[in-house]
Amino acid sequence: MISIIHDVADESDMTRSNWVKPWTNSSPKSQTYELSNTVKCQLKLTLLFDYFSLSHYRYCIVFLLIKEMDAKTMRAIQYKSYGGGAASLQNVEIQIPKPKKNEVLVKIESSSINPADWKLQKGMLRPFFPFKFPFTPVTDVAGEVVEIGPQVTAFKVGNKVVCKLNFLKGGGLAEYAVVSEKETVLRPDEVSPSDAAGLPIAGLTALQSLKSIGTKFDGTGKAATILVTAASGGVGSYAVQLAKLGGHHVTATCGARNIDLVRSLGADEVLDYNTPEGQSLKNSSGKQYDYIINCTTGVSWSVLKPNLSENGVVMDIAPNISNMLAFIWGIFTFSKKKLKIIVLSLGKGDLQFLVGLVREGKLKTIIDSKYLFDNAQDAWSKSVDGHATGKIIIEM
Repeated sequence: MISIIHDVADESDMTRSNWVKPWTNSSPKSQTYELSNTVKCQLKLTLLFDYFSLSHYRYCIVFLLIKEMDAKTMRAIQYKSYGGGAASLQNVEIQIPKPKKNEVLVKIESSSINPADWKLQKGMLRPFFPFKFPFTPVTDVAGEVVEIGPQVTAFKVGNKVVCKLNFLKGGGLAEYAVVSEKETVLRPDEVSPSDAAGLPIAGLTALQSLKSIGTKFDGTGKAATILVTAASGGVGSYAVQLAKLGGHHVTATCGARNIDLVRSLGADEVLDYNTPEGQSLKNSSGKQYDYIINCTTGVSWSVLKPNLSENGVVMDIAPNISNMLAFIWGIFTFSKKKLKIIVLSLGKGDLQFLVGLVREGKLKTIIDSKYLFDNAQDAWSKSVDGHATGKIIIEM
């Protein structure tokens, strides 16, 4: 119980009319009010007034704490059904989640939107996911640990981190999120929250594509001829950089406005996808590719296959129907040219590797634009439009 007692020596300092009409007898009386404070807690307010002589008042305000809410509240952005795009995103206030035994609670500083976020909203996995509505989207976040579960040993309150939340549970478009200790990595001071938030889905997908073809990043690997499509996007921009770190010869495609950017990331040759060469994926030497990292749904297997070397492989991160059928067909045939679909499976150690590359200046997060949390709907629309250069970041 918390008690606050005031003595007022002059009636002009606290007149009866400012508080409550005087009681008609000298015995204490009480009134009880139920207050609901959405930010802190629920209190029962008991006012006790005692009337004394000489026009003096003594009043006592006693706050009796009857219930502290299980969690304080936070701002979040949710959608309540499939479809609707940015217009269906609603600013809400919900309870701050409580970390379980192996989880940490992170106060989010930056988050990034991936195409998978709005594809899930459109019904990509309907009717199975999301598990329930309303749903708080986004998985890639960076921030500060503010609470840890009882069995967490790798982190402490105050640690700066970058996290990949469970894709099917989301939660990143909010002020706070709980995340598994296994999906959380320490973020050094040299890596900004925005640069870190771009890494989890896009960076790990690019890394997995390169590791799947045997790329080594210590200079011991075998060089290959690689094509990266949509190289100015989130995954593509990381893929170009990682491929060059692996010693590969890289041809890349992008729009004309981003040619200089992609070249600055290390690409040996850049094709404008609006030109005949870009649409056919032909490089200037006419040499076929050992591997193609396909980051766009706009290129089909019929275009990709002729550009592969005899044992060439397409690593497809955004397969369209044609490419899915090609993948299935390849399972049952003996064709030397293959198409493989990348399903992200890399975890904490790989994310730690990427954060280390950013810290060392060997890898950059290309940021298309930054939006304040209150303008998250605009960021969502920008991502849906599909012409972002690099990552779209939301800052708290």
